[in-house]
Amino acid sequence: MPGPVPDMDDARLPAHLEAAGLIRAVQSAGGFATVLAKGEKDAGTILVLTTYRGGNAVLFERMPQLDGSRPYIAAKRENSENKQEFFEYLEKRRRQDPDIWLIELDVANAEQFIASREP
Repeated sequence: MPGPVPDMDDARLPAHLEAAGLIRAVQSAGGFATVLAKGEKDAGTILVLTTYRGGNAVLFERMPQLDGSRPYIAAKRENSENKQEFFEYLEKRRRQDPDIWLIELDVANAEQFIASREP
C-alpha cells in the first residue's frame, strides 16, 4: 500500500531539478552557470554563488521563514580585501555537509535574479 501523499505546501522540488532550472534561467538571461559541486539528488541543500564577471561574490541559501516560505537569503558576501576567507567558508560548508549543491551563477543583477526565482 503506498504511503501518504505529501501536502503540496510541503512538497519541494528535487534539488537536481532546481539546479537545472537555475542554470537554464541564467543562460536564458545571457549569463553563465555551472555546477561546482553536486549534492544529494533529491534533498540536497542548494547554495547559489553569484558573481558578475567573476567578481562581487555573494552566497545565497534558502532559509525557512516563520510563514513557511523558503526564500534565498544572502548568507555570505565576499570581502574584497580578504577574498580567500570567502572561499575557505565555501570549503568549510562543503566539508560539513557533503550533500550540498554549489551552483555558480555569473549574471548581471544577480541579487535581483535570485529574488525572481522565489516560488
